[in-house]
Amino acid sequence: MTTTNIPPLALTMGDPAGIGPDITLALWAARDALSLPPFLFIGDARVLRERAAVLGLDIAVAAAEPETASAVFPKAIPVLAADCPAPVVPGTPDARNAGAIIGAIETAVALTMAGRTSAVVTNPIAKAVLYDAGFGFPGHTEFLADLAAKATGQPFLPPVMLLAGPKLRAVPVTIHIPLKDVPAALTEDLIVETATITERDLRERFGIGRPRLAIAGLNPHAGEGGALGLEDDAVVRPAVARLRAAGIDAVGPLPADTMFHDAARATYDVALCMYHDQALIPAKALGFDTSVNATLGLPFIRTSPDHGTAFAIAGKGVARPDSLLAALRLAAELAAHEQLAKADA
Repeated sequence: MTTTNIPPLALTMGDPAGIGPDITLALWAARDALSLPPFLFIGDARVLRERAAVLGLDIAVAAAEPETASAVFPKAIPVLAADCPAPVVPGTPDARNAGAIIGAIETAVALTMAGRTSAVVTNPIAKAVLYDAGFGFPGHTEFLADLAAKATGQPFLPPVMLLAGPKLRAVPVTIHIPLKDVPAALTEDLIVETATITERDLRERFGIGRPRLAIAGLNPHAGEGGALGLEDDAVVRPAVARLRAAGIDAVGPLPADTMFHDAARATYDVALCMYHDQALIPAKALGFDTSVNATLGLPFIRTSPDHGTAFAIAGKGVARPDSLLAALRLAAELAAHEQLAKADA
């Protein structure tokens, strides 16, 4: 799908002490060979220059606005400033830079909702660093939903996290909560809301005509008829019945231990899982370097690599940029699909 005449992607810096600068530089250096979609880096230009020097890369960095980024991109990394007040040392996060990290995300969302950039792509953040500075959200996903709600005056809850890879799409219904809290948090309404948002976005943004949803059970063997837990029959099964009554192609609850082999995955377009690791373990096992984290149900497109900041390898030249590349490509593809849909409307 062509991305001609589409505004650039808004790429946030993430935690500058992590591998976000490393993988951003690596991808831009190979931009021609990779047919990399143009992006506007929202962050600290000094961090990029310093990290390029550490990595032995000769890369130009230039100030830009969304309207000039695509023209700058072939010659230099276009940067919209979100400067860090404290020095950035690879591998050593600093809470004094939390405001700049958060500000980059807020700017990316504002630009994209204004149509000046086509999608938000986020480099990894370290939530513990942001918590020290008063960040009040479990992660990117919840923060983005809050920004959307404030901008539009409409609630965008629950935030829906999709892990999209070449072999599996998976959605956790509950996300960043302790495992012991999952049974109480898992409600029929939450499953229905999450599945409905997922089905709609797969149709409208991913272009899947009639998405097939596989709904995992919460307990081993999907509860084994109540012998291994009551939640599957009391909560999950009625939610699936409601989805089917609404015309959504959903099946379940299914035993999670048999949902992810090759033959099983061929029967559905997305797996809805009941908790974080039930979704993310198979997603990362099947595509650690190529899976993308996308947030569904928002009024803008957002993707991200499915890995963390990897402080231990920041500045060492060994970080793989594959997942960020996949995130940029998916964001550009979704943006192009959205533009085409608007033109046909």
